Amino acid sequence: MYYEPINCRALTSKDYLEIWSICLRHIAEKINPRSFKTWFEPIKPIKLESKVLTIQVPNKFFYEWLEEHYIGVIGEGLRIALGPAGRLEYQIVVDDYKKVKASESFNRVPDDNSIDIASKKIKNPFVIPGLRRPKVDPQLKPSYTFENFIEGDCNRLARSAGLAIAKKPGGNAFNPLFIFGDVGLGKTHLAQAIGNEIITMFDDKNVIYVSSEKLTNQIVHALKSNSIDELVNFYQMIDVLIVDDIQFLANRPKTQEIFFHIFNHLHQIGNQIILTSDRPPKDLNGMQDRLISRFKWGISADLVAPDFETKLAIAKAKIKDDPIRLPEDVLEFICYNIKTSIRELEGVLITLIAQSALNNKEIDIPLTKEVIKHFIAQMSDEVTVESISKLVAEHFEVPLEKLHSKTRKRSIVIARQLSMYLAKLMTNKSLKHIGNNLGGRDHTTVLYACRSVQNLMDTDQLFKDTVFTLEKKIRMSLHSV
Repeated sequence: MYYEPINCRALTSKDYLEIWSICLRHIAEKINPRSFKTWFEPIKPIKLESKVLTIQVPNKFFYEWLEEHYIGVIGEGLRIALGPAGRLEYQIVVDDYKKVKASESFNRVPDDNSIDIASKKIKNPFVIPGLRRPKVDPQLKPSYTFENFIEGDCNRLARSAGLAIAKKPGGNAFNPLFIFGDVGLGKTHLAQAIGNEIITMFDDKNVIYVSSEKLTNQIVHALKSNSIDELVNFYQMIDVLIVDDIQFLANRPKTQEIFFHIFNHLHQIGNQIILTSDRPPKDLNGMQDRLISRFKWGISADLVAPDFETKLAIAKAKIKDDPIRLPEDVLEFICYNIKTSIRELEGVLITLIAQSALNNKEIDIPLTKEVIKHFIAQMSDEVTVESISKLVAEHFEVPLEKLHSKTRKRSIVIARQLSMYLAKLMTNKSLKHIGNNLGGRDHTTVLYACRSVQNLMDTDQLFKDTVFTLEKKIRMSLHSV
């Protein structure tokens, strides 16, 4: 990609925005959109002096990540914008009033010792030299591990960041790690899995998990008993602090004030902070701006609703140690009907197994249907000719209205005949009703369509597999919300 070289004319201090814009356009072409959003959108260009562009990054770890992973592509962008003499200077925000600077020239390859930023750690004044720190109860559930946290597109970024943290807590770009998503998608599981992995790998690390509600209650009690210093000192000695549901600190200014000092101290000495929330930092109403800005220092990773395959893998993992086995069609039925919450999925599995064990009932689709009714708001009573034709049209990627038209185009005819066949097979509707719902055709047309589909199934294995796949999808979508 060619850009008009801005360095062909005399540069002024006002050109820093344009220079950085040229760099970003080049970088955006070289890396994936998610990485660009995470690592380059937060950067702010500050000034341009004598072909030295200054950019501001949120923290030291952000800078280190750029240097480790993107130094090459940044250098290419700067050379395009400023020529071979171009240089970059970082301005790293440490807190609201102090900044650290580091410069880098792009006419050479940087070495590991070229820059040293804020390398001095602040010593904890509450740890007495020569005395061993007491181990604390981490308040973690041993069952919350990475092994049983199933990876999918819905959680890959958050899980990968968590694994990186577990290998090097505090010494990475993900500090803090801010995990957000709707209820029941595994935020607590992932946060605690990180803690459990760190404890396994680092025997000397003090890890603690606390809900925001419990933290608030501790602060209230400490204020009443005049022991707030002891509480703050305790949390400031923790190596890895995990706070769940941080959104519940909203509109609690005193609690936020105290947590701010805990957060600042831990971050400054390089200890790891992990937070979870039901929304991203920018949507945390009732939270102090300075806290929100700190929540953005590391990386925000969202958890979204899993797709069908991920839900099925999660369901199988949940019951792998249970002596009662669930048929595959039952598991698929559950995963089709539980749309979002993993917590609801787990609830259905537990209830279904309990119903089977206590009432000596076979686990099948009818029993599963009865259980699921307690978890979802509404279920349809039967599959319809309309729902079948819609699913077939989606599968063959043809407009639904084409199935009702007079066209004799082969792809449309096959889809229409297959809709008639499946409607006859899976509903109790008359041939006349089926024909009327597919373009006003008579019952003899429906009979002919059914025979044609059966003949194709007998001679074409690929077509037969397609019919079975569609039939399975229809059965699984039966009674869905």
